[in-house]
Amino acid sequence: MRLAVVIICIIMWENIFPQIDKYYAARNNMVKTQIIDRGITDAATLNALSKVPRHLFVPKENMNNAYADCPLPIGYGQTISQPYIVAYMTEVVNPSKKKKVLEIGTGSGYQAAILAEITDTVYTIEIVPELAKESTERLRQMGYNNIVVKSGDGYNGWPEHAPFDIIVVTAAVTDIPKPLTDQLSENGRLVIPVGGVSEVQELMLLVKKNGKIKKSILTYVRFVPFIRSKK
Repeated sequence: MRLAVVIICIIMWENIFPQIDKYYAARNNMVKTQIIDRGITDAATLNALSKVPRHLFVPKENMNNAYADCPLPIGYGQTISQPYIVAYMTEVVNPSKKKKVLEIGTGSGYQAAILAEITDTVYTIEIVPELAKESTERLRQMGYNNIVVKSGDGYNGWPEHAPFDIIVVTAAVTDIPKPLTDQLSENGRLVIPVGGVSEVQELMLLVKKNGKIKKSILTYVRFVPFIRSKK
C-alpha cells in the first residue's frame, strides 16, 4: 500500500512539476523585465504577480504566450490585460489585507486573483455569462475563497456589499458611472479607463476625500469597451 502511494506521488510529481518549473521561470522573468524594470515597487503587488499562475487564466492555445508583454484574447471579444497594466492598476489602488474590493469586468479572473492575494475580499462582476461561469469555476478550483463572482451588468456596482475601499474597472467607459463613485468608501480609490473604443483612453484614479471625488490622469491605455445589459 505504501509503495503504491509512493508511485502515485512520483507520477504526479513527474506530470506536474515540469510545467510548474517551465512557467515559474517565465513568470519570474515577466515580473523582473515587465514589472520591476518599469517602476512597480509595491512588495505585495510584486509577490502576487510572482505567485499567481497567469498561464491558467488563458486558453490552452495561448498558454505559452501567457507571460508575454501584451494582452491576450480569452474569448467572447474580451482580453486578459497586459501584465504591466494589471500590476500598475493594482499598485495605484494601495491594496492591503483589511480592504474590500469591487472589480467590474472579471474576464478570466486574473486581476481578481491578484487582488485576492493582497486584500480581504474581492467582489467581481462579469457581464458575459460564459466568462462569469468559467471564472467562478477556475477561481474555486484554485482555492480563492475570498472572491465572489457575479454574472451581470456592473454599471450599478454591488450596493449590497458597499462601501468598497477599492474599485477596479477593467473596461473603458465614456462616462464614469456615478453608482461606482457613490459606493466608494471614504479614502477609497477607484481606477478606471475613460474614453472611446477607437481612441487612446485615459486611465484615471479617483480618490474620495471628505465625501468629494478627486480625479487624476495616470497614463494612457487601450481597453475593451464597457458593455451594458440590453434589458
